[in-house]
Amino acid sequence: MNSREETPLMQRLRAVRQENNWTLEQASKECGIAASTISKIENGLMSPTYDVLQKLATGLHLDVSELFTPARDAMGAGRCVVDRAGQGKLHKTPHYSHEVLCSQLSHKKLMPFHTRITARKFSDFRDWSRHEGEEFVYVLSGDIELHTEYYAVSRLGPGDCFYIDSRMGHRCISVSEEDAVVLWVATQRNEPGKETGE
Repeated sequence: MNSREETPLMQRLRAVRQENNWTLEQASKECGIAASTISKIENGLMSPTYDVLQKLATGLHLDVSELFTPARDAMGAGRCVVDRAGQGKLHKTPHYSHEVLCSQLSHKKLMPFHTRITARKFSDFRDWSRHEGEEFVYVLSGDIELHTEYYAVSRLGPGDCFYIDSRMGHRCISVSEEDAVVLWVATQRNEPGKETGE
């Protein structure tokens, strides 16, 4: 029996897979993620990156935010939600500690995070982060370095921001004494056949 505390992500992933009567192998095929990786996430042995969260959401036909919300709380038609300070859903990865904001609202075009950047060196990452969509990051405190595949390294401090095409390899590290804190907004992957409106 796993003694780890069940997180909303662990519970939701397992519940959706079971609702579909999918084995780990079937979920793997739908999501394009190794069955062993899905098993590790379900059992709290691995904290997925945003890239992996996007693949899970697409394969399970959910929004990324719905991965952190029990099914009974997911909203389809409502377009307003208010989060008070500290109400976001915490999701830690090896490089970032994300607080997922306004996760109760499904079918959003934007995915907002309040993020603490814990990575300190370029070499802390095994590979570039890359996925569909675009990202906007506004530095609230501390200093960061933005590393991308095609551009020179940029150092940003409080009040600075960047906007990137997420398909380009990217990673951010903290370079100040304390972990930098940012507002991070990513676009959701478009559903097949839906217009972007742009």
